[in-house]
Amino acid sequence: MEQTQPEIEFSQRDDFFRRTVNLFRRWPVVSIVIISILALVAIFAPLISPQSPIESNLRDRNAPPFWYTEWYEENDKVTRTYILGADPIGRGVLSRLIHGARISMMVVLVATVSGTVLGTALGMIAGYAGGITDEIITRIVDIWLGFPFIMLALIVAVTIGQGLITMMGLLALSAWPAFVRNVRAEVLTLRERDYVSLARISGASSFRILIRHILPGVMNTVLVIATLRIGQLILTESFLSFLGAGIPPPTPTWGGIIADGREYLRDALWVSVFAGIAIGLTVLALNFLGDWMRDTLDPRLRQV
Repeated sequence: MEQTQPEIEFSQRDDFFRRTVNLFRRWPVVSIVIISILALVAIFAPLISPQSPIESNLRDRNAPPFWYTEWYEENDKVTRTYILGADPIGRGVLSRLIHGARISMMVVLVATVSGTVLGTALGMIAGYAGGITDEIITRIVDIWLGFPFIMLALIVAVTIGQGLITMMGLLALSAWPAFVRNVRAEVLTLRERDYVSLARISGASSFRILIRHILPGVMNTVLVIATLRIGQLILTESFLSFLGAGIPPPTPTWGGIIADGREYLRDALWVSVFAGIAIGLTVLALNFLGDWMRDTLDPRLRQV
């Protein structure tokens, strides 16, 4: 018996819905979209920014977002309409968010790469060498994790001074311990594998064994930790900028934007809220992506 046209259309819609649900279950679509948009915004910030993130106009201070049409009609002396409003000294919030994404992502990515390389190298050395070398590296990690990082960052900001390089170094120092512990645990298992023992018997050097045989086995763990650490480093950078220990003004950062609007939450809520939303969405997207990578790359956690 032939199907009627409404039944065929319903079947097609049901099949499309089922495939869409499976796509969202298998792939972190939302996270990939958010991260892709953030990357494009950071790369093309000078081209898509509606105003300069540094130049101010006191006549436009605390101007609301564009949908406050009545406010703009009453204040005809305002020089322009701001999409997401203006901050307390008349700088566009959207422009500062766009350029802040560029600065924050650049700092965090450099710190993540540096921390990943240092932490992975120390973790592999500790796990493979064992003995006194493993003990020394492990105790250094324990001491470092017991030291209050925020206090260290504040001391460095006061003694050395704020700056882009200083922030990259501080974030790199906060990133490496997580890699050491996890990579060390993986290497302790991998070094007992047969292919590593055969490479050792054949006369391969320790460096060659670490690079050719052990490093590929820990790369999945390193990638997952790096993805999760990026979100944590974004929060750390924002927190330090909020405390005044990050990148000095007028360079826009998300934490600095929140700090600019903390005294105007009652009159100009938009100054801090949009930066907080940007931080929250970015960190959530990175955490979801890291969880998906962990479930995908680790067969023990792979979901059916």
